[in-house]
Amino acid sequence: QIMLPLVSEANELIFLRRVIENTAEAVFQKLGRRIKYKIGTMIETPRAALTASEIARHADFFSFGTNDLTQTTFGFSRDDAEAKFMANYLENKILQANPFETLDTKGVGRLVRLATVEGREANPRLEVGICGEHGGDPASIKFFHEAGLNYVSCSPYRIPIARLAAAQAAIAKLEKAPITI
Repeated sequence: QIMLPLVSEANELIFLRRVIENTAEAVFQKLGRRIKYKIGTMIETPRAALTASEIARHADFFSFGTNDLTQTTFGFSRDDAEAKFMANYLENKILQANPFETLDTKGVGRLVRLATVEGREANPRLEVGICGEHGGDPASIKFFHEAGLNYVSCSPYRIPIARLAAAQAAIAKLEKAPITI
């Protein structure tokens, strides 16, 4: 898989996809063999999420870069927020959780849902996942499962937590499903 970061315009992906496909074809010709590959993009800006249906027509997959999407949606730098005012926001209940640790489902999550739904309407084969620290947070994983994402990725040390949280989210969804006989 070849993932292109920070694409915010479908024409960007069209242009870059053409460059990649031409380069891959030249390499395949030179080596005399082919491999299958997919080309996708990270959805890291609100504009990319809001125009997901246009971008999805030219992508094989989306991977939400939730760290950057959180920064651009809130409009503040993670480093500045965590170093200067996040503790105050949490202490005074301005925010219920640090949005860089647990996904802000009201804002960032809404963009994730919208982009997932509209992306798959435009491209039913679109694979959708996330990469970033939210992929290792149980509450965020539950949200991603409910939103219909295919995968999460996270830091290696968070994999056991992520696997357990994904299993719990899947079981919870099964328990809510009507029983058919």
